[in-house]
Amino acid sequence: MERLSGLDATFLYLETPTHHMHVAMTMVLDPSTMPGGYSFGAIKAFIASRTDRIPPFRRRLVSVPLNLHHPVWVEDPEFDIDYHIRRIGAPAPGGRRELGEMAAQIASIPLDRSRPLWEMWVVEGLKQDRIGVVSKVHHCAIDGASGAELMVHLFDLDPADAVVDGPPPDLPSERVPTDVELIGHAVTSKARRTMGLAPLLSQTVRSVSRVVQGRRGPDGHVGAVPLSAPRVPWNGPTSGRRDVGFARVPLATVKELKVDLGCTVNDAVLALCAGTLRRYLQDHDALPDEPLVAVCPVSVRAEGDGPGNRVSALFTTLATHLDDPIERVAAIRATTKGAKEEHNAVGATMLQDWAEFAGPNVFNLASRLYSSMNLANAHRPVHNMIVSNVPGPPFPLYFAGAEAVAAYPMGPVMEGCGLNVTVFSYMGSVDIGFMVDKELVPDVWAMADAVEPALAELVAAAGRFADLAPRSEAPAPEVATGTTAGPTRSAPKGRTRKAAAPKTSARKRPASKSAASKPSAPSAPKATTQRKTTQKAAAPEASAGNACEPEGDEGQSRDEEGGPEQEAGAGRRCGP
Repeated sequence: MERLSGLDATFLYLETPTHHMHVAMTMVLDPSTMPGGYSFGAIKAFIASRTDRIPPFRRRLVSVPLNLHHPVWVEDPEFDIDYHIRRIGAPAPGGRRELGEMAAQIASIPLDRSRPLWEMWVVEGLKQDRIGVVSKVHHCAIDGASGAELMVHLFDLDPADAVVDGPPPDLPSERVPTDVELIGHAVTSKARRTMGLAPLLSQTVRSVSRVVQGRRGPDGHVGAVPLSAPRVPWNGPTSGRRDVGFARVPLATVKELKVDLGCTVNDAVLALCAGTLRRYLQDHDALPDEPLVAVCPVSVRAEGDGPGNRVSALFTTLATHLDDPIERVAAIRATTKGAKEEHNAVGATMLQDWAEFAGPNVFNLASRLYSSMNLANAHRPVHNMIVSNVPGPPFPLYFAGAEAVAAYPMGPVMEGCGLNVTVFSYMGSVDIGFMVDKELVPDVWAMADAVEPALAELVAAAGRFADLAPRSEAPAPEVATGTTAGPTRSAPKGRTRKAAAPKTSARKRPASKSAASKPSAPSAPKATTQRKTTQKAAAPEASAGNACEPEGDEGQSRDEEGGPEQEAGAGRRCGP
């Protein structure tokens, strides 16, 4: 028996009939690599053979009588694998949008709390003989980082490792505690918890004081402020209906934008989201004069931490009110820097520490009242959207022996905020999942389709920025991006944009491949011609993904699979 932490339990208390708190992922698999060929039975047998390695897959919740304390996990004595693994057929023609339709239906159904809080749906009938797997796990059991760690047990580096040699292993069994035991344990636990309240109050006062002093400083950077977001179409009371959309961009292009614009990869991702949402809102005549505010979950997981949530959050602007993409990136970079400084001033574990004192009855009642009374319309939005960045591996993975072609994450929407954008880097691509409330965003694919032109806008702006920025005599190495969105250029990191008007000259990449060094004095930009991207089959970053796939084939073609990204440290980011 293990008690949920306060933060884990909070995700239970926040859940209402219209506000589902499970995280999900949609994978596209190529079953041609499966030993013995594809069968639903083989996939089910494979998952059953690995459940002993994944604690959240075999544990269920037991509530304390009268909700005196947070629920506890117990090993489910009646675990039934057939309940958790199901299959469904995709409607014709079986493209990415049809897969998204299936994922949306699955995401709209809450999990049964009387069983372990996870499900996997195998979606058959996709194009090119592919299959899809839509998985969902309750947020009280995992966060993004722990979910990625746990899912490692379901993936292999070699398809031959998926062969199941015998019956599934015996799962540990545990007696469900009696009500008297639960009450006694709850009273003891609450008494110990109360002893930590005074130190936490003192720590909170000091943290708030540090943040206030930082905001009063004339030269300090500051993050965005909750409850200062403008209202946009997806800010409002949520329904129980969900919809999802998918997009994919080359990781190499995002990394080159980082160099060209002198920002971090996460800033580049936020800028891509900003450009996407700006285009969507302009098309709907709903672009506000104020910048959108995003909340970004940040992993504070330490080595050795088990399953469960170890997350904090920071608020940042998306600068969607700015026309110029370069100015937008600069504003995002400044705000995320300030948000990180304030996050460090508050302390990484402050959210988790205060969550321990969440009262089950009060918290759950407040959440239901807030939802049922549509109070999200009674004040300014806390934030406009959630943007989460989950790291993935730079090499191919195999699920039950089937090669994973794409993996689109789908985080939960919050009451009052019907949009979640989750980003997952896998091999040479960045897979983007849009989870929305269908009543608030009835055309999620219009939003997903805006990713490609938003990327092209950033690429073009990065080229213009490189034309304006001083350049050293030693050029940066050329990188094969594998994208048709437009040429990219490398410039020394950390450059700031000049006030001069942009020049429409093209530049030719010098033949030298040495890395760019910081010049001792700025030099005038050189006239060059447009650089062509190279695509060599043997290069590690070649065919990093295609941002311009035809309708219906997206997520299904080999062009979308991407090549392995070999850069050191790739896939180890979490949060801006």
